[in-house]
Amino acid sequence: PRPSAPSAPLAASAAPPDMHIAFLGLGAMGARMAAHLLDAHHALTVWNRSPGPAEPFRERGAAVADTPRAAAEAADLVVAMVTDDAASRAVWTGPDGALAGLSNTAVAVESSTLTAGWVRELATMVAERGARFLDAPVSGSRPQADAASLVYLVGGEPDALARPAFDAMGGAVHHVGPVGQGAQVKLAVNALMGVQVAAAAELLAALAASGVDRATAAEVIGATPVAGPVVATAMRLMAAGQDAPLFPVDLLEKDLRYALGMATEAGTDAPAVGTARATFARAQAAGLGDRNMTAVARLYTDTP
Repeated sequence: PRPSAPSAPLAASAAPPDMHIAFLGLGAMGARMAAHLLDAHHALTVWNRSPGPAEPFRERGAAVADTPRAAAEAADLVVAMVTDDAASRAVWTGPDGALAGLSNTAVAVESSTLTAGWVRELATMVAERGARFLDAPVSGSRPQADAASLVYLVGGEPDALARPAFDAMGGAVHHVGPVGQGAQVKLAVNALMGVQVAAAAELLAALAASGVDRATAAEVIGATPVAGPVVATAMRLMAAGQDAPLFPVDLLEKDLRYALGMATEAGTDAPAVGTARATFARAQAAGLGDRNMTAVARLYTDTP
């Protein structure tokens, strides 16, 4: 979802339109984002931990690297999109990591949803290479990635932003502060989503148990001012029993866990986030981790 009070748009950088981009991580989001870079005619090198997802890019003319280091060596811009802190650390560090191949004239971009602590540590390592770094997670899931309408939440120096690449993959770019604050705002966005989706599942189950038709309840509540687009869509999917993965339970539980860590580090309480995280952990324990976040509704029904 887009921020309701967006910051001022970032100015375009002077990055050349023919810059060479390395994209690391071709999962459900990364593959869609990287495809838009090819659509925009950027020179592209891709890397993925398992080789299969890279083959369609090879067929379209992209270079395929054997390691993140090899992908980064010729790149002006290196973008990573992976699942968590551990995956990001594996991609960037070590003898075959992207940092080892990063030029001192390049910009490193971490678009994964991560903890601010790791993002700041990574930024320090990038600076030691003489390169620049952007903390640039995205708001949106697979449909927004397909439509190139992702919202970038950027931490770091605005003049490091290569707008031709970001504009090819997203619909809006917002600068939120220094490195680490992009990660923090993204965790807040996803935690708010998780809290709302968990509550929607509970309330829809209570209404159904009271005799209210699920589909009717979902449509009526979704049409009220209190239900944003994400919640309205989630409730309709829950009412229909649909949980094909768009934003999987596993990823949302991870984001809620990271958001709880952020609150703890800040010295604040986040009980609603903790309750939502426990709900998604229950869904994982029920074998629903690879299903869409709307699968939490199954915790309150007899549907397998």
